[in-house]
Amino acid sequence: MLLTSGRIRHFTAEGCFDTIDIFEQQACLGGVWNYYPHIPSHDIDVPQTNPHQLPEEPYWSYKKDCGASAKDVEPRPMFITPMYDRLESNIPNFLMKYSDDSSLEDLPLFPRHELVLQYLQTYGSEIRHLVKFQTQVYDVRQVSHDEREGWLVCSKNIISNKATEKLYDAVAVANGHYSLPTLPDIPGIKQWNEAYPRAITHSKFYRSPDAFAGQKVVIIGNSASGLDIAAQIGSVSKLPVVVSKRSESSPSPKSNPNRKFERPEIIEFLSPINDTRAVKFADGTVESRIDRVVFCTGYYFSFPFLSSVKPPFTTTGERVENLYKHLFSIDHPSIAFLGIPTKIIPFRTCEGQAAIVARVWSSCLNLPNKLKMKEWETQRVADRGDDKKFHELRLLEDLAYHNEMVDWAKEASPTGVGKIPPKWSKKDEWTRCRVGAIKAAYIDRGEARSSVRRMEELGFNYEDWLEAEHQS
Repeated sequence: MLLTSGRIRHFTAEGCFDTIDIFEQQACLGGVWNYYPHIPSHDIDVPQTNPHQLPEEPYWSYKKDCGASAKDVEPRPMFITPMYDRLESNIPNFLMKYSDDSSLEDLPLFPRHELVLQYLQTYGSEIRHLVKFQTQVYDVRQVSHDEREGWLVCSKNIISNKATEKLYDAVAVANGHYSLPTLPDIPGIKQWNEAYPRAITHSKFYRSPDAFAGQKVVIIGNSASGLDIAAQIGSVSKLPVVVSKRSESSPSPKSNPNRKFERPEIIEFLSPINDTRAVKFADGTVESRIDRVVFCTGYYFSFPFLSSVKPPFTTTGERVENLYKHLFSIDHPSIAFLGIPTKIIPFRTCEGQAAIVARVWSSCLNLPNKLKMKEWETQRVADRGDDKKFHELRLLEDLAYHNEMVDWAKEASPTGVGKIPPKWSKKDEWTRCRVGAIKAAYIDRGEARSSVRRMEELGFNYEDWLEAEHQS
């Protein structure tokens, strides 16, 4: 068996797998939560519309990232993540935590990224011996193995460049989807970028607002990260920060209306011939003298190491294709993808998924036949579309999805000794519906917010609400 990231306690607990290997290209546990403040200057493709790119190249650093000591003199390979200096979680600690480790609740209600990283590294310490760090998988190839489907996994050690091949019965893909940025092809953007090099960037490369001091900035996208980055940049840039959006924003902290100005989507980057550094919005308005444009427009699903597998798992990069329940490959059920759904509470969602995959691969659960699985995908496309909305779980759908996984795992026969996470409660559902408002109240506490541990301190009390409902 191969695993490319954490989520492994459910596999080891099942006690049915002779070999479990985890391939991790970073130097330490934590995945996307690894923060590297010292990233090199970069030239991003503008536009960036190609989801089919080669495996990511590392950059080499002498900095004390990833636990390196001051005595380290050897360069360390790093892979850039979208973590930035002042990032805080947008999920309360008691919802965000793994079900079997409540220590996250000892931290601020919305913990900073370095605290989440510590939590993950501590949580994963018992399976570190299974991890091949600084090892990049560059090809996964279907082979015949004991008269059944098998997978030849080709990897290389990033330090030594030594290549290794090993045969596995199953492959769990958990490489995340925050690696390959999307940067749309808006009319005029290429010429604008050529005229003003590095004026256009993507949120993946944002680290702190300092680089934007005194500049006029346009933020494209109003996701949680887009709004957070806009607020941070607005503390040092020219005001107001212009936020270009296609949909309504989630609840956000009270802000000075002079700090942020919302516009519809950009429809054109105007010709640089007149050197006005201008863009045009869908309502016909124009903003000029723009110094920087930050795209907070998300990422492609990208699996360069699966390019030889047919049919392809993605063509547009907007969704994973031929997938049942956002989890199992329909054509190759011995490949599973963990963490694909978006707008979810990721740790607990992946727990439920891992429980299912472990029990299916240990022959304690059966998948529907191929026709039934394809019918599910076809219906999902009809309901949500054949784009990034396919994997989007709307409010409370992520909790329902997790509960479905838990109920499914309980159907295992024999029941086995594996781990099954608990289902979400009514209180969890109540809280999930109010996360945006809770985060806004938390941010409004200013610097004092780091002392807040529980949502009740901000006036959000489920028991009081429930009693009031019973009395009304």
